[in-house]
Amino acid sequence: MDAFYASIEQRDNPALRGKPIGVGGTSRRGVLATASYEARQFGVRSAMPNGLALKKCPHLILVKSRFDVYKRVSAQIREIFHRYTDLVEPLSLDEAYLDVTEPKQGPPSATLLAEQIRKEVFETTQLTCSAGVSYNKFIAKTASDFNKPDGITVVLPDQAQEFLEKLPIAKFHGIGKVTAERMRALGIHSGADLAKADLPTLRLHFGKAGKFFYNIVRGIDDRPVISSRERKSIGAERTFEENISDLGEMGARLDDIVKEVSRRAEKSMSAGKTVTLKIKFSDFVQITRSKTLPNPVRSYEDLLPVIKELLQQAPLRDREVRLLGASLSNLKKPEELEGQQIKIPFPDL
Repeated sequence: MDAFYASIEQRDNPALRGKPIGVGGTSRRGVLATASYEARQFGVRSAMPNGLALKKCPHLILVKSRFDVYKRVSAQIREIFHRYTDLVEPLSLDEAYLDVTEPKQGPPSATLLAEQIRKEVFETTQLTCSAGVSYNKFIAKTASDFNKPDGITVVLPDQAQEFLEKLPIAKFHGIGKVTAERMRALGIHSGADLAKADLPTLRLHFGKAGKFFYNIVRGIDDRPVISSRERKSIGAERTFEENISDLGEMGARLDDIVKEVSRRAEKSMSAGKTVTLKIKFSDFVQITRSKTLPNPVRSYEDLLPVIKELLQQAPLRDREVRLLGASLSNLKKPEELEGQQIKIPFPDL
C-alpha cells in the first residue's frame, strides 16, 4: 500500500488531502509511523522522531494513529488477495507476498492479476497500492518500490540480471543503511559491484548474511510464500512526553504497560515463558533484560512481579528514560497449555 496510514487519514478527512501529514504520536517526542508523500518531499520518513520531522517540514500536520481503522482496512485488502490465491504471506498491515502460480480466478498472468487486484483494492478502499511482479520474493519486493505511488514494476527472468546489476546497493531489500555503508567502504556501490565479490569475501565481512547477498544479486531466492506465520512475541511499550528517572514512577508506568501485554496475551489465547523488559534512555541507547520462567504466564498478576524484578536489576544509575516496554516470548499455543498451571480470569457472574 502507498503511505497506508497517511492515505487512510487523507481519505477520511478531506481537509488533510494534498497536505504534508505525519501519522503517529501528536507530541514532539513521538515517532512517526508513516508520512504522506507531500511530507516525504521534505525528507520526512517513517520512524523519524516528530521533533526532527517538524524541523524538516515546519508546516507538517501530526495526526494520531487509529490502528483499529488500519486493521479493518487491511482485512478488506487481504480478503481481496484471498479471492485470487490462498498463498498470501502478510509482512505487515500494508504489505504482503502473493504466490499466483496457480490462481483461483482470473487470467494465468501475474502481471494481469496484479493490475486486477490493484483495481479491486482501489474500488473497495479508495486507496492506491504498488506491485512488484517477478519469479521470486526478493526481486518482487525490490521491484514493488520502483514505481510508487500507484505503480507496477515487472521483472521477467531474462531481465533480472540487468535489473539487479543497475540497482544502487541501498535499494536492495535486506541491505539497510549501516550494511550499505560497510559495502560502500569495500567499493561495492551497485549490484554490478556486489556480483563481482566472491562468496568467501562476503562471508568474511558479513558473516551468514554474506551467502544471502551472494545469492540475491544473482537472482537466487528459493524462499516459498508462507501463508501463515507463527507469532513470536506479544508486547507493548510507551514513549513518554518527558523523560523520567524516578524508579517509583517507572514502576507505575510499567503497571499500565503490563496490563496491556496481559490483555493482548489473553486475546490471542497465548502464554509465554520468557518475560522481557525494554528500556530506552534519553540518549536513545536501548537495553533489555529477560527472565525465563518454569511455566508459561499471561496474567497481569504473574507478569508484574517479574517485570519489576527486572527493573530493579537494570543499570539505571539515575539515567533518564524515554521509553519502557514489556513483552512475552517463548510462546505456547492454547493446545500446548493443556494440563499446565495458568491463571485464567473468569468474569463475575
